[in-house]
Amino acid sequence: MKPFLPLLSCTLLLASPLLAQENSNNAAPIFFVSRTPGGNCTVRVASMVSVSMHEYVVDGAARVYEVNIDTTGNTLIRYYYLEPIRLQSPIGVGQSAIDKLEDLKNEAQSRFGLDEAARKVTKSYPTSTHAHTVEYRLDSRDSLNKIYEGADRAFRLRTSVTVEVK
Repeated sequence: MKPFLPLLSCTLLLASPLLAQENSNNAAPIFFVSRTPGGNCTVRVASMVSVSMHEYVVDGAARVYEVNIDTTGNTLIRYYYLEPIRLQSPIGVGQSAIDKLEDLKNEAQSRFGLDEAARKVTKSYPTSTHAHTVEYRLDSRDSLNKIYEGADRAFRLRTSVTVEVK
């Protein structure tokens, strides 16, 4: 029996008024497309309401950098990158020990295949399930910035943009 595979793509199309508006101008539909390790997403630019980027700290343990694309439909597209808040020794002497423990943890995760699971979007139902939210977890802030810049350009200039991150 195959395990349940999560849906890895999203396509947001709002048919009636927006489609009629685009077709009345004989223009091809305009899309923002993202391709990420977690899946692909296509959003009709005419349905984008806002594009935002912000950061926050969760439980003092991780800094979250997040990009949101709000749409006129009922779906929010969220991309994020998690960065653990680095433990620091109050005195410089113990910092090398903290750094060594972090390196050992990363090596163990990699060796046992846990590093891939650590990069996936993780939810605890029903506590962290966000209805009408499609989420993509990225591996770097550079990838997140690339998504934001593409979505922002598509939104402001009303032009098709495709962004691919590894």
